[in-house]
Amino acid sequence: MSALPNELSPPVVPDRRDADLARVSSRLLATCIGDGPTARLRVIDGDQEIIEVPVPALRMLVDILANMAEGNAVSIVPIHAVLTTQEAADFLGVSRPYLVGVLERGELPHHKAGTHRRIYFRDLLAYRTAQMGQSQTALDALAEQAQKLGLGY
Repeated sequence: MSALPNELSPPVVPDRRDADLARVSSRLLATCIGDGPTARLRVIDGDQEIIEVPVPALRMLVDILANMAEGNAVSIVPIHAVLTTQEAADFLGVSRPYLVGVLERGELPHHKAGTHRRIYFRDLLAYRTAQMGQSQTALDALAEQAQKLGLGY
């Protein structure tokens, strides 16, 4: 990856061959994940080398490959990345005008670069986590109410 710290890497959309290869390699790599803090892998490409990889990085690679195997576009976003409102809206799966409203209500921290709003990815993750928690709480309350009313679902 040659992305600068504040740049997003362009999404990688796998073709059929890449997806098939990702499916096989994700399964093989998953078996390499042990209990220790690192895993040792042998790379055979020109010179044979053994490299030591942090297990969390190996888990991320398995996740990336699994997503590619399903044909999903994959992009890596550094936690300290700065996103535009459109990038943040795309990440959340909402419209940009909706996201701007969230920003203007103060529900999500942001700053301005000139006249443009910018959002730190770490703040966007925290917002999404909080929203998912609120959604789960609401769903639990609805399920409990349905059970009390004997609605049968």
